[in-house]
Amino acid sequence: MSRTNITNLVTLLIMAVGYLNENNTIFMIGLFALSGSITNTLAIHMLFEKVPFLYGSGVIEKKFDAFKEAIHNLLMHEFFTKENLTKFFKEEVSSAKSTIDFEKLLNKTDFTPAYDSLKESVVESPFGGMLGMFGGEAALEPLKEPFVAKLKASIIKISQTDSFQA
Repeated sequence: MSRTNITNLVTLLIMAVGYLNENNTIFMIGLFALSGSITNTLAIHMLFEKVPFLYGSGVIEKKFDAFKEAIHNLLMHEFFTKENLTKFFKEEVSSAKSTIDFEKLLNKTDFTPAYDSLKESVVESPFGGMLGMFGGEAALEPLKEPFVAKLKASIIKISQTDSFQA
């Protein structure tokens, strides 16, 4: 159901309530609301469609090319002038940050997969056998938090260098 039909139904209900309660004011409110709704619907319909015997109907259809040209001229000559574009881009460039701050993003990043990959590499390397003498993979667990913290700090430091920001 369209909004137009809902509006017309509500105004008819208001008219019915006013009529049944013999309240002339409520009835008139509903009547004027319904007439306004019908008038608006007809006016909008007449802009786009030709209605027989009604002067001025279908004006957008008849003058579509002129409307299109006028809107094009308005946009191109008022908004997108060389001066306006130059001013806009100068403001954007001057207000833009010269560097991007990755610190917040990196502080929220979980570097546990990097630790797990390092641990897997050590276990599979020639040092893996020696690691078995010191308790195996469990001996590396106390190193997890310091490694993750130092890795995070190093990546933050790298992200703040000029060569990274370029």
